[in-house]
Parts: sequence; C-alpha cells; structure tokens
Amino acid sequence: MAASSKTPSISFIIPTLNSGAVLIDCLQSIVDQKYPKDKITILIVDGGSSDSTLKIAKLYRTIIINNHLKTAESAKSLGIKKSTTDFIALIDSDNILPTPTWLESMLLPLTTDPAIIGSEPWSYTYRPEGGFIERYSALTGVNDPYTLVVGNYDRQNVLTGKWTGLKLNIVDHQYYQAIRFKSNSSLPTIGANGTIYKTIIAQQYLSGDYFFDIDFLSTILSKKKSLEFAKVKVGIIHTYCESSISKFYKKQLRRAVDLYTHQNDRTYPLTKNNFLPTVIFCLYVVTLLPMTIDTLRGFVIKPDIAWFFHPLACVITLFTYGTTTIKYKLGSLKPLDRKQWHQ
Repeated sequence: MAASSKTPSISFIIPTLNSGAVLIDCLQSIVDQKYPKDKITILIVDGGSSDSTLKIAKLYRTIIINNHLKTAESAKSLGIKKSTTDFIALIDSDNILPTPTWLESMLLPLTTDPAIIGSEPWSYTYRPEGGFIERYSALTGVNDPYTLVVGNYDRQNVLTGKWTGLKLNIVDHQYYQAIRFKSNSSLPTIGANGTIYKTIIAQQYLSGDYFFDIDFLSTILSKKKSLEFAKVKVGIIHTYCESSISKFYKKQLRRAVDLYTHQNDRTYPLTKNNFLPTVIFCLYVVTLLPMTIDTLRGFVIKPDIAWFFHPLACVITLFTYGTTTIKYKLGSLKPLDRKQWHQ
C-alpha cells in the first residue's frame, strides 16, 4: 500500500514480560506488513523483563514503555493512553500476523463503515507445524475450554463452524461480518489477540489503570444503546503454549487468580451470575462423556492428535478454577508474583 495523507496511522500495543522467546516472530510479522512504515508505531509496554525482550525490542526500533503494574491489562491501558495514531492494535507477544496484507484487511471495515468501532480476526490460524496446544486452540477457537463449553468464545470453532455460540445480530459482508451489540447483549470474549480499535473511542471509554477486554465493550454499552463491531474473515497466529502442558497450567492459573484479585478493578461481572455456566462446565468435565464425544467429533471433522488434549485441558481448567475459588472463599488467595513469569 502506498502512503497518502488519507492512509490511517496505527499503533501496535504489545504487552511484554520476559517475552524474548516469542517476540522476534511477532515484531517481524508487523515489519513485513505491506503498509506504509511511517504510519506504523510499535509500543512495547514492558513489565520489567530480565531476559532478551528489551534487547530484541530495540532492534526493531520500538517505543518502550515501563509497565510498573506488570499485567497485560495494565500494559494495554498504558499503551492506549500513550497512542497518538488513528487506530490501536492490541497484539500479544505470542501473536504472529499470518500474511503481509493482514493489517490492510483488518482496517477495511473500520475505514469503510464509520459506525464500526473495532475489528478482530474471526479465527486462529491453523498451522500443521505448530505445537499441539497451539493447534488445539486453532481448532477449537479458544485458549480457555470453559468459554467453549458455555458458548462465549470468539474465534471459529471446527465443532460448530461458527466463531461464537451466542445468538447475536450479525450481518455478513464479503470480507467481514458486522455485529450490532445492544445494551442487553451477551458478550463473547472479544478484545485480544489482534483486536483493532479506533483510538479516539478507546481513549474516550478507557477508565482506570487496566484495560479488560469484555469490560471495555460493556462500558460503552452502559453509555450507548448499541455499538457495531467487525469480525474480519482472516486469522491470526497464536503460538499459545505451543506444546507445553506446564505453561498451559500456569496460564490457566494466572487467569483464575486474576479473575478474583482484580475483580474490584472490573466493571463486567464475570464472577457474578455465572452459577449455571459453571454447573454446565463442571458436569461437562466430571461426567467425562461430553468432552470425550467432542474430542472424537473434532478428530473426525479435522484429524489431528491435538484434539486429545481437550479432556486434559478441561480437567486442568476445572482444577485451577476450582482450587482458586476455594482459596478465595477461604480468604487465602494472594495475587501472583509475576517476577519469574516467562512467555
């Protein structure tokens, strides 16, 4: 794409904390975009990395911002506040943009329909050479199997052929789907791994030191009757945990602990009114049969041994969420020490 005065500028906001093992591929995929280089800014919002993260970031001439709160959510908030471009892209350090035209495709609905405030890829790119947990996430469309079972996932799922299990107002276009959320709409887990927002909207509705994905849309809907969002018919590579079961466990534990330790920072009631979904997930796991059936169905539809990680992923999730909830109820839950965290 040739640069012009009308070409929108964009900031890629990348939270990091000891992300040296994955950051090069992420940054290189941004640099490789067929988009004017002077219209792209890369913000590395770092939580105090002690590995090669900052050295790599400097090689790519990024802007480095210190994130003293260390979490990805606080990094996103800082990045949004510092952005001076037309758009912001929320990219995790273990994301890779799959094609050189990814950014152009993602900006298409935002630049052609003024009502749309944000866009997100509708799938995780499936790579046969990826680790089995990466492939599992691409096949199921989730990083957390809980969202798969209760239906509020936000990426294409091989089992359903859809990117969400929620009933939403969706209008299909050639290159994207437009969703109109209303104030009473249920919300999928939109907002990470390649989500792009108009900066003016992100800054207008951002509150506090943390940017929580669902909370952001919920905040907008609490002040407006509706909003429009686009699911673009492209993917994004998420090298999620690759083939490390221990890393998957640590990420699920972090997700569960943060759910409770940051609940006072949140506006969307994730820990309230979730009794029925929790019961459904518990029964799905402890009865064994439903998750076994889904594993076999998935393998028939798209043969890959990665499907057989599904039962273990569900058990790990139930264990981490269950033990964390018990600790919280007993008053013994403490925030995680992120000093030794590695991506």
